[in-house]
Amino acid sequence: MRFGWRVISGPVLTAAIALLAIPLDRHAPALSLAPLFVGIVALAGSLSGFASALGSAAIAVIGAALLSLGHRTAGFDLTDLAPLGLLALTTAGTAGITGLMRERLVDAFATERHNHTTAARLSAALDQVDIGIVLLDAETRAEFINGAFRDYFALPDEKADEKPPFIALMYHGRDTGAFELPENELGAFIAQRMEMVRIGDATPININLRNGEVLRFVCTALPDGGRMLSYTPVTDLVRHTDAPARADYYRSLRDPTGRKLTRYLRVAE
Repeated sequence: MRFGWRVISGPVLTAAIALLAIPLDRHAPALSLAPLFVGIVALAGSLSGFASALGSAAIAVIGAALLSLGHRTAGFDLTDLAPLGLLALTTAGTAGITGLMRERLVDAFATERHNHTTAARLSAALDQVDIGIVLLDAETRAEFINGAFRDYFALPDEKADEKPPFIALMYHGRDTGAFELPENELGAFIAQRMEMVRIGDATPININLRNGEVLRFVCTALPDGGRMLSYTPVTDLVRHTDAPARADYYRSLRDPTGRKLTRYLRVAE
């Protein structure tokens, strides 16, 4: 336990209230401080945990005992011990409950922070690969779109960050002329891709882009009902039978530096 203002705030406040109650008790002897002490113990437990709350509870019981002793000249009797025992049980129970709740809350925050850090590192790593990655939720809405996919389909960052549904991504590719398909076949092509994603069909297919690149599309069903879509560049494998005179052209399409340059030019525009 780290020593700081959070740790001492509960005991100090409890002691201050107990000391302040001594002169006030002369003018209002019937005033009960038990609810106030319980509230301070709860505050100490929520701020710093069980140890601080238990210290506050002990000071509260001692303060209440001293106040009760001030009303007697012959020591304690049973009528004094019963309220003190009840106060001790109440403050101890409050300290235990609030301390446990704070411990669980702190652990939950630490776990969430760790998961967020891991997710951020994974997102940054996926932005460095040349495989287009799209993560869809159970409603086929994009939760993550990496940089390679945005480059392949000229998807603006603003639109990608809006978490569009998969059908909107397909229509974007159609509207920008990304696919190397006749216009009268685009409707059937989009419908087939939507059906593959809906049923989680993992059959790989090749998608020809108008700029000459070829992407191997694979849909992977995830345990939570979502989908992971991967677009692997396979231009060098698929185009090996094309005219040798165009070999340099197809090799240039695989240049990741050139793809990044395209993104920078698009941002500049």
